[in-house]
Amino acid sequence: MSSQPEVGIGVIVIHEGKVLLGRRKNAHGEGTWSFPGGKLEFGEEIFDCAKREVLEETGLKIKDLFLGPYTNDFFEKESRHFITIFVIAKSEGGKPLILEPGKCEAWVWFSWDSLPRPLFLPVKNLLSQGFSPFST
Repeated sequence: MSSQPEVGIGVIVIHEGKVLLGRRKNAHGEGTWSFPGGKLEFGEEIFDCAKREVLEETGLKIKDLFLGPYTNDFFEKESRHFITIFVIAKSEGGKPLILEPGKCEAWVWFSWDSLPRPLFLPVKNLLSQGFSPFST
């Protein structure tokens, strides 16, 4: 547990009008659906983190990155606090792979208007802002 907020990067990967979400396991938010992403490392640029995390988790390469909104996320049960910065990107193609089976049990493409439930807290908070990656 950190006494300071941590910085998370959530990557909204778009392909053929859909977004990629994974079902989390063995981590905070277990059983919820989340975009690929992770913690920003010391000295790391936001887009570099986004590319690294998507590649490490799914094997996909991304392009046309731009910054989206952020959320302020309090995980009360785990006593964790994250500022989540969202990055919107396009997939260069290919099929997402489960490269971290200890952390994710499935990667699935969803249309924005039919996202699965339950959603990971940062994704829920993002939706509460009325954000859509398709209206930017």
